[in-house]
Amino acid sequence: MSLPRRVALLSLLLVVPLLPAAPASAAPRIQQRSLTPTSALPDTPVAATLSVGSLASCITVDELGVGVRDANQQNLDFPGSAGRTRICPGGYTLTTATRSFPAGTYTEFGFYRIGSTYYNLPNQTLTVAAPTVRQLALLPTKAIADTQVTGTLAVNSTACLNVDEVGIGVRDANQQVLDFPGTASNVQICPQGYVLTTGARSFSEGTYTEFGWYRIGTEYHNLPSKTLTVSKSVTPPIPAGQLVFNENFTNPPLLGTTWNSTSTSAYRYGNHNPDDDKLDWLQPGALSTGNGANTFTATPGANRLENGRQSWDTGLLTTENTQQGFQVRPGDYAEVRLQLPSGTGAWPALWTWKDGGNEIDSFEYHPDNPNLLELSNRINSAGTYYTDADAVYPGAWVSIGVHYGAYNNDWYVNHKLVFSDHTGTGPNWSAYLILNLSICAGDWHPSPTSDAAITTAADYLRVWRPQAS
Repeated sequence: MSLPRRVALLSLLLVVPLLPAAPASAAPRIQQRSLTPTSALPDTPVAATLSVGSLASCITVDELGVGVRDANQQNLDFPGSAGRTRICPGGYTLTTATRSFPAGTYTEFGFYRIGSTYYNLPNQTLTVAAPTVRQLALLPTKAIADTQVTGTLAVNSTACLNVDEVGIGVRDANQQVLDFPGTASNVQICPQGYVLTTGARSFSEGTYTEFGWYRIGTEYHNLPSKTLTVSKSVTPPIPAGQLVFNENFTNPPLLGTTWNSTSTSAYRYGNHNPDDDKLDWLQPGALSTGNGANTFTATPGANRLENGRQSWDTGLLTTENTQQGFQVRPGDYAEVRLQLPSGTGAWPALWTWKDGGNEIDSFEYHPDNPNLLELSNRINSAGTYYTDADAVYPGAWVSIGVHYGAYNNDWYVNHKLVFSDHTGTGPNWSAYLILNLSICAGDWHPSPTSDAAITTAADYLRVWRPQAS
């Protein structure tokens, strides 16, 4: 017997599950991806760029723009907002029209509007200020009297800046204008930098004030000054022939080409040496160049030497294992000018080395003997302790030279002959140069008494060679 029709329909309704109600759709969110600028020049028109994207599906907004507020919350929005705009996950970029701002600090933010409701995106600071020009380098700091020399000025700016002229000024003690010729006109100075190389000119012997400058309109802006020292031509104290090696340390040493700073065969392990009363561990970073000199800086190191002592990171320059492979030989005159150190444990030296020996010590110095230079021939044993309290003392700049000879070596201090060994190097001798700052381990001379840095500086190292007959 069949059920009544209405009962069958009721049964069907009871077994069909009820579907949940559909949730109300959430409005997709908009994300700010970038907003520029963050800096601008005073009273200079600039446009803003706002990049946005939706986090889910596309959304249409009625307006998209970039707002700006000053410290008093005054509305200074960029003009040129976009009208009805579709923003999708792939992104949308708005570039506004331009406007200018007085110098100051502002709050900048993107915004969008749906209907009459505004939504602000994350804000950031807009700094409106004149760019700062920074001097990165100014050369030379040394020159030879009555010899043509050019100037080099390297600058950059916190933001691109157009200037009418850039140059290098020089003043003597009487404030006489002796500027380098060859200024540059209509220059844009940007964060990536600008380099000016002037024309050449010469100066008389003396001390000068040197400075970079730039001009905007009729207003001159001077950059930090340096001292330019112009000295007589450096010549050897003997008729020595042609200058064949000339390291002025005006620029960083040419590592790999002229100099090697990482190792020497004079050290058992190449870059460090537990022998010979040394704590040295060579670090190229221990060398720095500035004001026309190369500074060797020694500091306590992280490494332990094989004998268990703490190493000191320090600097060394050698011509061994370089592209040029320069070597001195009999007849050469080699001269270095350097500042003697004061730190206990300091051990600067200019010496030669090759094939496990061939050592001539132009000098060694230890501050515990403050007025004494050790001058040594380690090939044919000879040497002396030269003492001069007027010329040799911690902090003194002193020139030390050796005229190498097959049968006699002559040592000169400040161009004065102070020692002849009458033994020489032998006629077939040649060797590489080494200029370095060692640190004493305390066996022969005191080791450092604190962790304070120890420094010495070299002004030049030159070698003259007789003309071939």
